[in-house]
Amino acid sequence: MMSAVKPPPGRIRRVTRDQRARSFPDAESLARAWREFRRTGADAIRNRLIEHYLYLVRYNAERIGAKLPDEVDVDDLMSAGIFGLVDAIDAFDLERGVKFETYCAPRIRGAILDELRNMDWVPRLVRHRAHKLAHATRTLEAELGRVPHDDEIARRLKMTKPQFQKLLRDANAISLISLSRKYTDPDSQRDVFEIDVLPDDRSCDPVLEAQKRDVRDLVTRGLSRAERLIVVLYYYEQMTMKQIGQTLDLSESRVSQMHSAILARLRDQLHARQRELETVAET
Repeated sequence: MMSAVKPPPGRIRRVTRDQRARSFPDAESLARAWREFRRTGADAIRNRLIEHYLYLVRYNAERIGAKLPDEVDVDDLMSAGIFGLVDAIDAFDLERGVKFETYCAPRIRGAILDELRNMDWVPRLVRHRAHKLAHATRTLEAELGRVPHDDEIARRLKMTKPQFQKLLRDANAISLISLSRKYTDPDSQRDVFEIDVLPDDRSCDPVLEAQKRDVRDLVTRGLSRAERLIVVLYYYEQMTMKQIGQTLDLSESRVSQMHSAILARLRDQLHARQRELETVAET
């Protein structure tokens, strides 16, 4: 799937024109194969021609893949490009005097791009507008030497504020991040995947939990066991007065009275502590 996310810095994809497999040892045998294929259309000859020109598919797939995120596999692009190569072989006219390499390159590239568009869940118009937004933002950053404001970008794009806000919503919708995206940690010299650094909202922050525990101990210091349970169950366990009464074998009204008395006592203690701190600060 295509994505508007920029590839991480330092990524290198090798692009090569090397022909690693030769189904035909020389140009003469290749020309004979073409003439025989045009005459008979034999599948065996077509397959040998596909193997011979497979390096063109790899070259075009790597060139296109170099501009795409790491999640797009070059092998998948090659699979799409092979269909373009097969169509080019079937439609190639020997009498026109055009080199097959020149003729088939646009077909291979077109097949790959068509497959990318089919896999892309974002409409082409939305993606085109997102590219315009990114281009305008980069241009203004270079001109102003800072991150441009939304109003400045909207003026550059000659859009009203509602139109620009809609463009922002559409642009944000096309930004996808794969959990299999891989980074290299310079400290440990090992590969780190996006899923390894993704925060888990369901997990507890140990620092926050320690702070809550300290506040709870401070607040409940000096309270009786029943009073401490009322504070903990009501404010930390989110239980109702009725549930607390059932737990402590007390009536709901009694729990409410104790709760009010506890709050009044804690308020007095905090005010007294504040006055002590103010006195110390004055001296």
